[in-house]
This record gives sequence, structure tokens and C-alpha cells, in this order.
Amino acid sequence: MAAGIPVSRRVLLAGLPVALTAQAPAPAAGRSLTIGVGTPPTSVDPHFHNNGPNNSLTMQIFDRLVDRDARARPVPGLAESWRVVSDTEWEFRLRRGVTWHDGRDFTADDVVFTFARVPEVANSPGGFGGFLRQVARVEVADPHTLRIHTKQPHPLLPIDLTQISIIARHVNGTATEDYNSGRAAIGTGAYRLISYASGDRAVLARNEGWWGGAEPWATVNYRFLANDASRTAALLSGDVDLIDQIPTSDLAKLKRDPRVAVSEIASLRTMFMAPMHSPEGGSSAVTDNGGAPLTRNPFLDIRVRRALSMAINREALVERVMEGAAEPTGQWLPRGAFGYNPEVKPDSFDPDAAKRLLAEAGYPQGFRLTIATPNDRWPNDSRLSQAVAQMWTRIGVRTTVDSMPYAAFVPRRTRFEFPMQMAAWGSSTGEATNYLINITGTPNRQKLTGSNNMWRLSDPALDEMVARASATMDDAAREGLLRDAVAHYAETVPYIQLLQLTNTWAFRRGLRHDPRMDERTIAMGVRPDA
Repeated sequence: MAAGIPVSRRVLLAGLPVALTAQAPAPAAGRSLTIGVGTPPTSVDPHFHNNGPNNSLTMQIFDRLVDRDARARPVPGLAESWRVVSDTEWEFRLRRGVTWHDGRDFTADDVVFTFARVPEVANSPGGFGGFLRQVARVEVADPHTLRIHTKQPHPLLPIDLTQISIIARHVNGTATEDYNSGRAAIGTGAYRLISYASGDRAVLARNEGWWGGAEPWATVNYRFLANDASRTAALLSGDVDLIDQIPTSDLAKLKRDPRVAVSEIASLRTMFMAPMHSPEGGSSAVTDNGGAPLTRNPFLDIRVRRALSMAINREALVERVMEGAAEPTGQWLPRGAFGYNPEVKPDSFDPDAAKRLLAEAGYPQGFRLTIATPNDRWPNDSRLSQAVAQMWTRIGVRTTVDSMPYAAFVPRRTRFEFPMQMAAWGSSTGEATNYLINITGTPNRQKLTGSNNMWRLSDPALDEMVARASATMDDAAREGLLRDAVAHYAETVPYIQLLQLTNTWAFRRGLRHDPRMDERTIAMGVRPDA
């Protein structure tokens, strides 16, 4: 598991070359694969939006210096090896003979161009700049050797680089629209983009010259099927070969069906309720019992946040809503992950204590609240929100739910319109700092922290704990610091953790699928069974 990544030393072992080509079966000219995914990506620009659907699509087209396997362990990508030169300098040896989809050679200069673009993508609703926050400068020793200098000791640099898709300087792709149109969607990845229709599908073709060895699928039809019932029906009818985000109501049925198989794995994704931390009140979504907006933000009071957490019966959410495909949590990583704190448990279900806390905070009669949630992004997102709303209503916080498609949800979230919302995050590095830097970190463009903090949280004490951990090269010492940060988070309840998910896929018999902890659905993980 990601947890077990020995980050400063084992990361170096991961830099040893591996024979990826031996794992790929011989390609067949006419084979095609059709995948049905539950959430459509918002762009083909690999630097525009750090979310699961976008990353799933773009990682098939673009490569990274360091890649990750299905268990979130770092493996060589465009860099065949790397080593620590000093506490603040790393050397990366790039693969030779790698070409872009248009036939041009890949060189170190493309990496320099990529690093310059990542923090500057216009109108990004949550980008990738945080992964480069510690990069001071990049030195090109020769076309296939890079020396990356960091601002301070940064043991997680190779893991951070697993999130940065490398783009071509010669394509000069700067506008997101150029990627969506296909003009700039020129990568070095296993598949070439043939077409992209927003909200409908992307069509990919095998890159015959991929450095990892040609894939078995000549064509991949990557369809966006947001409706749960339609996605399951498409698999059972044979219209698609594999689906993700299996509706929990269908999971047992699909496991019994002889026509299909199911793969599953513990997820790096956690689901939580995120209150806004702005000092202002006055939102029509948070009112007194007469409907008048509250003049102060109740979620700035830790007693209110703790009360809302204690009002949630997480075991009931797992059993009745998720039908077993999750587990209660008080943090954001599965057991065993690097930085997971075994001493931190989810808050106990105690509605009477929750009512007392509300009264102490000045809300003996509660108040009214609206939860915003997508209804097509995460498993049972809207149903979970409805269940939490009922639990909060029972302690006097009369709660309704505003449910909407994810495409409508994202721009409103970016404009900070929701005082309380359903949220989720998959720690893409497989260890604790990813969430702490991007989700809880104080938003700061200079430091490149808080890039996905949509709730204006700022906790200087937590920021300092994370900064210290991030600069600690010794694995054991760093993990101790991260566990302290997890304990601080649990004590202060900035967000209200709910569940750790289980990732599931279903596919037709005759295929093999390697499930991923990061929940990405990619053609490279699917193989013919024979």
C-alpha cells in the first residue's frame, strides 16, 4: 500500500529501471476496448483540474517523469532512474528514444517547459502547482539529464512528480482550449487522442511506438456514462467492456452474474462534509429557524463542527447507504498508509452530546442549513448527503440538500457559494501530506499551497506542522510528525470526515483488470484473459 512506501529510501529503489515491455501482451490489430466511466472529465488539459476523471483520461495520453503502479507505489516513467545528490538536489536520468505522438524527440527541455506552465494555467478550478511548490530551479545537464534543485530538503519530490504530466514545448500548448480541441493533446503516452466530445466520449488509438511496449487495444472508446443504471445496463448488454463506480445497489447482483467479474481495492479517497471557514455570515443557506440569514458563521465555532460530527452515525452510512463498500473514518487515508494515525478514531455517534454542544455554542434551538452536493460524482454522493441531513435535523439543525450535476457543482464551489458541501479527496501521492498541503493548507500562490482548499480554511499551526514534516528526510521522524498533524486535525475538526471508500469495477468475462487505489480507470490496466 501507499502507506508502506519507504519515502526517502524506498523511493530511490523505485527509481531502478524495470522491464515494462515484458508485461504487455502482443498487440492485436483489430482489438478494441470500450470503457464506461461514471464521471466525465472537464478537460483534456493535463494541468487544468486535479480531479480523478481528468487524471484518468489524461494519464493515458501523457506520461510523467515518475509513474505509479496500481498500489500507488512510484515506478520509473519518462525518468528511468533518479538519485539524491544532496538534501536539496536530485538527478533524474531520462529515457532515450522516447518520441511524442507526432514523431518529435522527447528531451529534458520539455520538462522545463512543463514545470513553467503548471502553476500558470488560467482559470484552473484546482491545479497541480502544489506538487512543484519546493522546486527552486531545474538544471539541464544534457538532453537526457535533469538536476532539480529544491528550496529545502524535500524527500517527497519523486512522489510529487507522479502527478505532473509532461507536455511538449514544440506544440506550444498554453490554452486549455488547445488541448480540448486536440491540437495540443500531443503526449508520449500509451494512447493518442483521436477525438474528444465533452460530456460524451473520448476516442483513443494505440501508440505503436510507446516506450512501455504497444498496448493490446488498437482503439479505446472512453465513454462518459453518468447515470448509474445506464452504466450497469451498458455492461450487461455488451455495449461496454468495463465500468467503474459500480452503484452499491448493483454490486451484489453483478458479483453473482456469470457474464461479468468484479474487481475491488481499498481506496485512497475519503468523503467528508466541508464547512466554509469565511468569517462572514449572511448566507441564505444558513439561517435561523425563521429563515433570516445568520449574522455570523456558525462553522467557525469548533463546538458546532464537533456537534455536527457527533450527530453522524457513520456505521449506519456504511451499512444502509454504502452497503458495505466503505468504512467509517476520522482521517483521510486507509489503514497502513504512510502518516495514518492508528490512535485517531471517528467521533462516536452521540446525538445528546451534540445537542449540548450546540447549546453551549449559542444555538439551543439549532438553525437551518442547506448542504450542496453533486449527484453524479462520487458513489452515493447525494444519498449520503440526504442521510447526513436527516441526522443533523434530529439534533435541531434543520437540513435540506441542494443536489446537482457535478458539471454545475464545480463552478459554484470555485466561487465559494456553498457554506456546507459534500466533498471528497483521493490522496494521489498515497501518503498524508498530499491532503494536508492541497486541502487543509492555507491558500498561497507564492508557496503553492491550498490549491484545492475550496473552503477558506487557514490553520497556521497545522501549516507549520506540515512544513516541518515535508522537510524531514528521515522516514520514521517524518511519519511521526505527520501522525501529530493527523491528531491535530482530528482535534480541531476543520472538516467532518465520513468514510473511506472501496473502489470497484465490473467487466465482461474474458478480461483481466488491475484495480487501482487511486480509482483511476485506464485502458493500460485491462488485459485480455487469454
